[in-house]
Amino acid sequence: MTFTQPRHLIAAGLIAAVIAYLGVQIGYGGLQRVPPLAGTTLLLVALVDGTLALTMGPRVRRKQDVDRVDSLTAARAVALAKASSMAGAIMAGVWLGFLAYLLPIRSTVEAASSDTVAAVVGLVSALVLVGAGLLLEYSLRNPDEPEELDGAEDS
Repeated sequence: MTFTQPRHLIAAGLIAAVIAYLGVQIGYGGLQRVPPLAGTTLLLVALVDGTLALTMGPRVRRKQDVDRVDSLTAARAVALAKASSMAGAIMAGVWLGFLAYLLPIRSTVEAASSDTVAAVVGLVSALVLVGAGLLLEYSLRNPDEPEELDGAEDS
């Protein structure tokens, strides 16, 4: 398994933004107002990722007085980290696409103003999830393996 590449996260976010923008452009009139805290559910996953990073990191680095991490547990946590950062990037793209549609119509459509607040909260929450996923992935790096060479694995 390779480390998460920023270009993969950016590409996923941009694709999601374009699809979300087109979808909202087609059907915004038929949507219900978005609750202002709709995107905060992503913060729960970010909290789990952050907690795991803080608790498992010292165990992976074999700090004194801590038990080692079981390899299967570490692999599952790495999978969670990669999935979290990708899900966060995709959701950031969705909220960004939503914002791109809402900002120009904010002054003319009443619902767009409150939906803009929800989109900003969702975007921030998604970016926190990306960061937490990357932090968890970083904290689980095996200290015995050398750092990846630049461009060694371009997948």
